[in-house]
Amino acid sequence: MNKQTQTACIFGGTGFLGRYIVQKLAREGVRIKIATRTPQSAYFLRPYGDVGQIVPVMCDYSQASIENMIEGCDMVVNCVGILYEKGKNSFKKIHTDLPSTIAKACRKHNVARFTHISALGVNSAGSKYAKSKLKGEEKVLSHFEKATILRPSVVFGAEDEFFNRFAAMMRFLPFLPLIGGDKPVMQPVYVNDVAQAVHNVVFGDEVHQGRVYSLAGPEKMGFARIYGIIFEATNRWRPLVRLPFWLAKIQAFFLQLLPGAPLLTVDQVRSLQTPNILQEGQLSLTDLGITPTGHALIVPQYLKIFAKGQRGIDSAHSANA
Repeated sequence: MNKQTQTACIFGGTGFLGRYIVQKLAREGVRIKIATRTPQSAYFLRPYGDVGQIVPVMCDYSQASIENMIEGCDMVVNCVGILYEKGKNSFKKIHTDLPSTIAKACRKHNVARFTHISALGVNSAGSKYAKSKLKGEEKVLSHFEKATILRPSVVFGAEDEFFNRFAAMMRFLPFLPLIGGDKPVMQPVYVNDVAQAVHNVVFGDEVHQGRVYSLAGPEKMGFARIYGIIFEATNRWRPLVRLPFWLAKIQAFFLQLLPGAPLLTVDQVRSLQTPNILQEGQLSLTDLGITPTGHALIVPQYLKIFAKGQRGIDSAHSANA
């Protein structure tokens, strides 16, 4: 089938990872429907394609609304996810129930390719986040057995909430915590590599269907290494203080009660107790024809705004420099 006659539906297209996926698919000429509660919030995606190629569509995420989105689509990608629970957005609702409903609709409307974004390590971690993600995978495959599951590690890139958040914290914290000592290990993966993985699954051989791929970068890191990367990129330094898991959970309990996005939650500390790395025998980026991108050429570029001496930053935080 000609790609220009195909239609893709993306759930979570306005998010950090979603916008990269939209770009990848748009370059192939497919028509793209962006499921969103507020279509105007997705207008920024339209320049990624030709006029009329990318269309934000109102979706209230009810079963009927989801089916309306998916009807007539050749491919569906779900990258909706949350890092913490707030209000009506529970892990179960977002990570388990929603993927289940999408998978059912894909089966009903004979979608050719369904790609579901999960998370690395969910099969071994004991957090509510991980358990809800794993249950979501199980639901997806039970309703649509040829779905492809992608499990990325912590995703980094210019708009990330990972390196950017820690770099921002350095401006007002006198020290940075080594949660669990330096035991937590992760393997950050570049957002463009994850988007390319989606592209290769969507347009690749049928062999990818029904498989689970673990997506990780080339380097395993503890928090000391992560902070070191930030120190070098920003020309700032903070002392590192070891914070046992039990104490981190106590602090997280109070931090998660604060308004706005919490710096840390108890469930996130629980997730950190399990290494978030590629395990031997798991299918990975290389099995999708992708060479993992390291942080060295990427992270320093977007952390420049936090560099010591950067105009507009140090003037407001000179006391912490």
